[in-house]
Parts: sequence; C-alpha cells; structure tokens
Amino acid sequence: MSTYRGSPGSTRPGRRSRWLLTGGLVAGSLVAGAVGLSAVTASAADRDPAAPSPAWPATMLQDDVPGVDEAPDDRKPDRQRPEWRHDGDGAVDRPAGRNGRPPQHQVLPVPCDSAQLIAALVRANAEGGATLRLAENCTYPLTHAFQQADEYDGGIRDAREAADAAENPGDAEAPPRNPADDKAGLPVIYHGITIEGSGATIVRGVHADEFRFFTVRDGGELTLKDVTLRNGRSAAEGGSIHIVHGASAVVEGVTVLGSTSRSTEGGGGAIFNDGNLLINDSKLIGNRAVGAQGKGGGLLNGGVMTMHRTEFRHNSAVSYGGGLANFRAAGEVHSSTFVQNNAAQGGGVASFSARTKVFDSLVAHNSAEVGGGLANSDAVLIARQLTVRDNAASVSGGGISTFQGLLPLDDSVISGNTTRGNGGGIHSEKSNLLVRGSDVEGNDAVGKRSQGAGLFVTAGSTSLYRSRVIGNQSTVKAGGIQAERAQVKIDDESVVIENNPTNCEGSKVPVAHCFR
Repeated sequence: MSTYRGSPGSTRPGRRSRWLLTGGLVAGSLVAGAVGLSAVTASAADRDPAAPSPAWPATMLQDDVPGVDEAPDDRKPDRQRPEWRHDGDGAVDRPAGRNGRPPQHQVLPVPCDSAQLIAALVRANAEGGATLRLAENCTYPLTHAFQQADEYDGGIRDAREAADAAENPGDAEAPPRNPADDKAGLPVIYHGITIEGSGATIVRGVHADEFRFFTVRDGGELTLKDVTLRNGRSAAEGGSIHIVHGASAVVEGVTVLGSTSRSTEGGGGAIFNDGNLLINDSKLIGNRAVGAQGKGGGLLNGGVMTMHRTEFRHNSAVSYGGGLANFRAAGEVHSSTFVQNNAAQGGGVASFSARTKVFDSLVAHNSAEVGGGLANSDAVLIARQLTVRDNAASVSGGGISTFQGLLPLDDSVISGNTTRGNGGGIHSEKSNLLVRGSDVEGNDAVGKRSQGAGLFVTAGSTSLYRSRVIGNQSTVKAGGIQAERAQVKIDDESVVIENNPTNCEGSKVPVAHCFR
C-alpha cells in the first residue's frame, strides 16, 4: 500500500503516452495491414527504447506507467511508490524501510498523562511502530478499558483451540471464550513498539473495570523496559500482559504487582505468553491465577519462553505453578528466584506436558499439595545447579515431585523440605529420575505413615551418580530411599548414610550399595 499523501498543490509524476496498436488495414489488404503493424512497431522502438513488444496485450500497453518517459538520470522520485514517504507539505521525506516503514522507529516522549500515553500508542500503531519514552517516575492511572475493535486475531486462537479439542476431547467441554472478557486498558499492540518506562508506574484504578494493561496481537512486538504494572485484573488470561500466538515480547526490568487472572482454565496472574517471550531482570510479586483450574500465579507460558534473573514472590495459583507454570510449552529459566509461592501442584514451578529447563536458580519456602518446590507431570524437566530448600507439600514431594516424566537433576542441593506424605526431598512416580552430583539432605516426611524422607520412588527408574542422601528423617522406614516397583541404581561414588529410621532397610525393592 502506498504511503503517499498528496497535498492540494502537488502534481502527478510524468506519465507515459498511451500506445495504440492498430492492424493498419489499408484498403482491405491483409498484407498492407501486416506492413502497417511492422512500421508502427519499428517506429515505436526507435522513439523509445523502453517500448513494449507488439505481442503484449493492448490493455497492458494502455496502462499509465509513471515516470518512464524521463531519462534514468533525470527521473524524479515517484511519490506514489511505497518506498517513498511524503510529509504532506509537498516535500519528500526519505526512503522508507521494509513495508514502507521508516528505517528506524521514532522516539515519542510521553508526558505524565494517561490520555497522552493512550494517544501515543494509537499513533505508534498507525505509523507501524515507535519507541515511547515515559515521563520519569510518573504514575499513569487507568480507569476504563480502551474501547477498540480487535480485527487482527485472524482466527488463529480459535483454530488452535479447535485442534486442542480434537486431540483432547475432554477440552471440548470447556465453556466458550467470551470476547468481552478479553479487555485491555491500553491499545492492542500490532506492530514493533518499545516502551521505555524510566521508572514509571501504570496502575489500574481500585474501582475500575476489569482489564489487563497490554495485549500483544499476532505479528505485534512489544519491548517493555523499566516500568511497574500494578493491579491488573482480567477475566481472561494474563492479568497484566497477554502475548498471543504469533506475537512476541521482551520484558526487561519490569515489576508486576498484585495482578489477577480469573480465567477458568487459563491463568497467568501477571503474564500469559502464548507466543515468544524473553523476560530478564524482572519481578513478579503478589499475583494470582484464581480460576477453577488457574495456572501460573506469576507467569503462565504456553509458547516459547526464555528467562534470566527474574524473581517470583508471593504468587499463587489454584491448580499448577504458583510462581511459574510451563504448560504444553517450551521454557528456559536461568539464575532466577522462586520464593513463597503457592499452588495445588508445583508451589514454585510446574512443568506440565512441557519441556522445561531450570538452571542456577533458587526455589525456597514454596508450598503445594504435590511438589512443594517443583512439580513435573507428563513432561521433561531438566534441572541443573538448583537450590531447592525449605519447601512444603501436604501430599507428596516436599521439594520435587515428578509423575510420568523425565527429570535429570545435576549439581543441585535438595534440603530442608517437608511433606506430610511420602518423599520429603523427592517423590518420583512412573518417571525416569537421574540424580547426578547432587545432595539430598535434611528433608522430612512427617505424616503418621510417611516414608522416604530423602527419596520415595514408585515404578519407573532412579539412578544416583556421585550423589549423597544424608540426614533425612521419616516416620516409617526407610528414611533415606524407599523404592516400590521401581529400579534403583546407586554408583560406587554415591553415599546413603545417617538417615532415620533407616537408610534403605524397609524398602520393598532392595537397593544395592545401600545398607540399613
């Protein structure tokens, strides 16, 4: 589409004269007609080297072709072509970039006024993107959802949900989505937009309607830096931010406080990602996923996510992942902290039918029914250099629970975790558990019939390499490793000692290299 906006005084570019082909019928002679056609063609070729072939259709030859009469060196810029922009005052601005956009986004300072912020986002979308620089330390209060028809979804979400329902028939019984619930306080992001927060805060008013702050639609690219989002509330997914399938976002130095998702089966109290998300150096604090099966009190990932140096505190979810839920998705977590989060499964982190990597991170003081620190279900959870300590589970897996999954645990410490069921440190059921270069130490299983304060393994297989299971205590033996219908392997460099009431004695499956 052309970006040319002509002024009243502008003139049209030079145009090529119309060509007229004629059969040259003279006195009814076909021979003369052929000669006439050749003469016209030869004359045209001599007059203009750009002349078309006589074999081209007449309709093509009669079209206006701007600017071809000028010599190449003298040719003026064609203001109707999309690679040129016009300022509206008769002057050519500059060649534009891809798709007619400027090569670089302009920077728009945004005064400390909510209406100005909304207007700047509307302008940025209209112009194909921009960088917005918020007023330093300003608070932008929002009291109403932004009224905007969403015409860019393209049915992608509906198509994905239909495919999921076909693959998982039980999902077809879920209540239909109500578009009226999917509201945002700011204009939907359709293009590449960067918001430099400068320490500003965007807040939903206490008595305002329910809405999140940002929806990043298919093809949109949001970069959000150095801003606080407070008190977002959505009846759908993403209490503050929703990145849809086909969209992307970079979140850096952002704090999301006290936001809520009421989605029945979705969640993401602070953020829901169904596209591509990079989140660095951010804090998600006091957010909730309160739907009947709410997932990801802090963040629900349903797409592709990479995270560095991000803190999750005091978040909660009804179902999976009090801090983070990676649900049918791919996610990587590096050097992050999960503290005092709560959910039914995976108080700190939950990986469900997903591929999740958690490296060099702290998971502490979280609580759940299953998997006080981390829960892995029908998924792959790759854990390396973790500290999982002082978490609690009321049913099983005080530190970690894995069910029908693969869990390699490397160079980690699992300590001080508690359950009222089995598996104070780790509970593994129908899973492949690999513990390498790690310590499982000082965990407790305190229920009346609790076993396996260090590890409780039922079905599946468990292997320990260069690891230590020390000082764990359960009510019923074995206190170190309790195995039922499982294969357990311990290499010569691993030790299982000083557990109470026994190390491995009492296990239904004998554990080689483990005594008493």
